[in-house]
Amino acid sequence: MVDPHDRSDRFELIAACEEATLAQFADDVLEGDPPLSVRQEPRPQLLMQRVREPVERRPFNLGEVLVTPAEVELEGTRGFAMVAGKRERAALSGAIVDAAVAAGREETPAIVAALEDVATRQREQRRREWARSKHTAVEFETMEGEE
Repeated sequence: MVDPHDRSDRFELIAACEEATLAQFADDVLEGDPPLSVRQEPRPQLLMQRVREPVERRPFNLGEVLVTPAEVELEGTRGFAMVAGKRERAALSGAIVDAAVAAGREETPAIVAALEDVATRQREQRRREWARSKHTAVEFETMEGEE
């Protein structure tokens, strides 16, 4: 079960959240003009995607992925977000949202509810994808060690 209060889970949910939703929450947080400093400007960059190959379980670099990270400090609490693609607004909004939840601001319950909705949609999407693809699964036998 994904928990929006757990920072690692929250990072995943923020990355999957719609940009408009993140931006609205960020606007709500900034409405009272709290002290905010941008520690890392949202700038797109390439990040190596590492995966584990299934037979020998060795890691290898699959390729580069375009991401946009951002980091802020909101009222003394740091926030971070990294989103796929060239999406500066989503990254900065996500970092503000992360800091707001970490600080326990008054917007936290609404943000957590929205992130829980994202988790529910992700689970449902994975369930549908598995239902469509499970009949196409192929099992392979290996001949390691046989001569």
